Amino acid sequence: MKFFMFHLMPWPYLPEDFDDLSKYPSAWVTLSNSHYDPEKGHLLYNRYLDELEYAERLGFDGVCVNEHHQNAYGTMPAPNIIAALLVRRTSRIKIALVGNGLPLRDHPQRIAEEVAMLDVISGGRIISGFVRGIGDEYYSMGLNPTHSLERFREAHDLIVRMWTETGPFNFDGKHYRLRYANLWPRPLQKPHPEIWVPGFGSVETVDWCTHPDRKYAYMATFMPEDLLAKFFDFYREKARNYGYQSSPYKLGHLVPIYVAESDQQAVEEAAGHVLWLYHRGLRHGPNFLVPPGYMSVSSMLRVMEFGDAYEWSKMDFEELNRRGYCIVGSAETVRRRLSQYVNQMNFGLLLPLLHIGDMPHHRTVKNMELFATEVMPALREEFRHMQ
Repeated sequence: MKFFMFHLMPWPYLPEDFDDLSKYPSAWVTLSNSHYDPEKGHLLYNRYLDELEYAERLGFDGVCVNEHHQNAYGTMPAPNIIAALLVRRTSRIKIALVGNGLPLRDHPQRIAEEVAMLDVISGGRIISGFVRGIGDEYYSMGLNPTHSLERFREAHDLIVRMWTETGPFNFDGKHYRLRYANLWPRPLQKPHPEIWVPGFGSVETVDWCTHPDRKYAYMATFMPEDLLAKFFDFYREKARNYGYQSSPYKLGHLVPIYVAESDQQAVEEAAGHVLWLYHRGLRHGPNFLVPPGYMSVSSMLRVMEFGDAYEWSKMDFEELNRRGYCIVGSAETVRRRLSQYVNQMNFGLLLPLLHIGDMPHHRTVKNMELFATEVMPALREEFRHMQ
């Protein structure tokens, strides 16, 4: 198994009356930037970077950063900048960009260039995640969501060609055109940095990842246990249909985790922060998350079959913890639950979100240390033969 600490860099200083939905229907797109204080932001960014850098000293395999725009959930609109800051302050860990929003950029060459630069500077420690960006991003960026999927796939094709082919060559797509595609610098890793693709529940995403031309790792995010199992089974089924057996290292799980000295103490310390994440940070305006044209009919029908899987605002902490939206407890409890998950679902990449919502620094560090010393080594040993 491999362990990549995920960080969202959230904005914890929401208005005291933020629970008033009539005033604050969303933490995304429309939450006024008057609530952002750059002086506090300066301290937060440096604190969050300290936490990510500390992950290397604790023995994590890597850290993850991601891209979102105009929200309090995660203040990383430019993940490549965060990665650049980490590259020179670390020497061993992988840095996973999970990921760059391909359709949100004017031209994918900038992503190809930036990731290649990071890979060369880091000595080949970059994992390049590609995302479409959730529906909210298209309101924030003023883009037509109906073009999202085709822009994503065309941008991907151009980036991979630029990483792997000798230039100059001509690229004449529907959305992007280059007479002289000739990437300088080229990435250090060959044929290119490993590619991960996060997903919330799109059938097309899983199918696209498993295609033999790609075989990309699929990262399931904020899914309950039963839904997680369905998507991992679906990935393996699609791989078999394509004629190969997928590796556990092609499946990853992003989940908030909190470890304390006992189950009761863990709940007392973490419950409020978990509820901040699911009730505040992940509060979307009903028209923003899935705008018209963003999802195909087949994916929308599949999502409708999930029932209440994404109705986080209606769930209390006990339900969130019981259904696997988070894993909170003593080291023994967290080890046991994760061991059961891995044995049942055979995935090799765990992305623990160890800073959760408005969690203070001392509590985040404590959580990181307990996870790294009391949970991670036992799971490494148990699954050391995972292929």
